Amino acid sequence: MLLAEDDVLLREGLASLLQRSGFEVVGQTGDSTWILPMVRELKPDLVVLDIRMPPTHTTDGLDAARQIRTELPEIGILVLSAHAEVEDAMELLATGQRIGYLLKSRVTDVDEFIDTLERIVKGGSVMDPALVQELVTARRRDDPLAGLSEREHEVLALMAEGRSNAGIARRLWVTEGTVEKHVRHILSKLSLSETDDDHRRVLAVVTFLETR
Repeated sequence: MLLAEDDVLLREGLASLLQRSGFEVVGQTGDSTWILPMVRELKPDLVVLDIRMPPTHTTDGLDAARQIRTELPEIGILVLSAHAEVEDAMELLATGQRIGYLLKSRVTDVDEFIDTLERIVKGGSVMDPALVQELVTARRRDDPLAGLSEREHEVLALMAEGRSNAGIARRLWVTEGTVEKHVRHILSKLSLSETDDDHRRVLAVVTFLETR
């Protein structure tokens, strides 16, 4: 794993936490210009990076994430942000699997943070629950999600967090078969055709974000 964060205390704290949790931290940097060279050299399974980093402190981390996804799509990426930025989150989710967007405040929940990293490494796409909740409550009159039931909204929100059908079932206290039924209805209502993989789940979340 590679850590890219300009806040030294946060970066060192994350490195210590990850190593105690069984992750190997192969490199660290506080400057976005070093991210891509280090990724090319070290080939980490996962890159955890801040969305705003030197030298410009604007979207340097996000720009590096785009480059990694284009050049080395097999590498997982978790972008950390101090604030919920909808457009950035939507763009990241649209790139496919092994991608995550998490608010820095979420890092304080160690178990949840480690679970997020493990899900990304295994091929999942993870969206911060706070952002998901913000998007659930932000409706438009032409909202393509308007046809979803309250339960289907709940299932879609958990899909956006990267939960499997089994994980959603445990969270909602229903059977996995019931969740599968809800997912089929969601994908049907959003006019997402059947495929042989889980990418349409990501497309469902992208549709979710585009209603913002």
